[in-house]
Amino acid sequence: MLTRLALPTLALPTLALLAMGLLANGTAVTLGQETKPAAGTPPGPVPGTRMTEAYVQQVARTAHAWAWPMMNIQARHAAYAPLPAPGLAGGVLPVAPPNHLCMLRDYIEPTERAVACPNQDVVYGQCVADFSKEPVVVQVPDFGDRFWVYQVVDQRTDSYAALGKMYGTRPGFYLLAGADWKGPVPEGITATFRCPTRHGCLFPRVFQSDEPEDKKAVQEVLSRVNAYPLSKFNGKVQPMDWSKVPEFPGAKGNAEVKWVIPEKTVDVLPEILDQVPPMAGEEAMYAQFRAVLAAVKADAKLKEAFTKAAVEAEREIVTPLFQFRHYGLPLSGNWTTQNNGARFGTDYYTRLAVAKSNIFVNLQTETKYFYQDLDAGGERLNGAKKYTVTFPKGQLPPVKGFWSLTLYNEHHFFHPNDLKRYSLGTKNKGLKTNSDGSLTLYVQADPPDEDKRTNWLPAPNADFSLYIRCYWPDAAITEGKWTPPAVERVE
Repeated sequence: MLTRLALPTLALPTLALLAMGLLANGTAVTLGQETKPAAGTPPGPVPGTRMTEAYVQQVARTAHAWAWPMMNIQARHAAYAPLPAPGLAGGVLPVAPPNHLCMLRDYIEPTERAVACPNQDVVYGQCVADFSKEPVVVQVPDFGDRFWVYQVVDQRTDSYAALGKMYGTRPGFYLLAGADWKGPVPEGITATFRCPTRHGCLFPRVFQSDEPEDKKAVQEVLSRVNAYPLSKFNGKVQPMDWSKVPEFPGAKGNAEVKWVIPEKTVDVLPEILDQVPPMAGEEAMYAQFRAVLAAVKADAKLKEAFTKAAVEAEREIVTPLFQFRHYGLPLSGNWTTQNNGARFGTDYYTRLAVAKSNIFVNLQTETKYFYQDLDAGGERLNGAKKYTVTFPKGQLPPVKGFWSLTLYNEHHFFHPNDLKRYSLGTKNKGLKTNSDGSLTLYVQADPPDEDKRTNWLPAPNADFSLYIRCYWPDAAITEGKWTPPAVERVE
């Protein structure tokens, strides 16, 4: 399995090289219009060249894996486009029509199924943008001492804006606009950020402790977090009472919504190529994809071969990347991490892996993530066993924001429990330290002794994963000088 995960096709120096040895015994087709190269650019595929099923399938596997995150974002846009107003899908997920925001008023509930690996440290909001319509105005209120960050990503899931406490962002109005938008920026806008793709996403994250007093105190500032089309901007703060938004039908089941349908990749990929302009160096890859798409459009057998390969790629390449242990940078104690979240560039493998397992990660200067599927001995974490995670005295995650240890079930969602406790960390004011000053967290299905229950993270009687978030991490974390302690099995 792991050798297959090496994904040599994703290196993509140029897919033209794949034609060598593959152009035999296939169906002859005529390619579409030849793309005229820019001055100094090598010529692309030649119209009229014969193409084999084997070559089409090779390109289709690569194209499906490459486009997966962008197809994911596009599917979310399509799902939310018909909504009449901001509201809560299934009563738990903030959704809104494109270029509008909806906010929660408390932690997200465990029944949410739209985004794997949510956290229980912040109050979330969500806005899916379509910059072919118009820019989006983003309101930033005065959060005072409270930690906050607005994640702003393009269709590739790369960040293109800096809005948060770690940036010293001032209260005001900020504009998110498409790369080609040429309209006037109205008076009152503090700064403008340009999205390089047609679609993008905005996710406000506002810290909240688990104390009733703080859950009440955060409501006033949440009412002034908002985003809306530029045409609705009047220079004044537009507050919202998020307690009065309507409810819409929501996703059900155990796993994340299946946003990407491999059987539809052949039809969706042309739209992705139009919505997401190539980065420098990607032009040849785009030309290869377009050439194959022209071929399959002209030949039913080749289209069938393309779709078969996309389905195989979903099963053999994409699905295994749901497991954290199959990607990332290995650390001590079997933890893994990545250091280029939301700045993936041409690291298509990591971009795909993160999108499949825990999409919408922040830049590591905003949040550092540590992933764990295994105990210290390399065995799969499972609720049939008991575990401890002990931070030595003075070795809690060094952050300026907050940290947390979250438990996810086999589907990367919260495990429902009577305590409604899905993570432990900064927000939990009642954590008890040991006599030597260390902090031990107990991860198990059954309750520990009474004096340890404030430090108990309930686990399911099945496989699960652990996940550490460090918001606004210190240099010790981003430079790799601090790593999490091992997950020790209790015999």
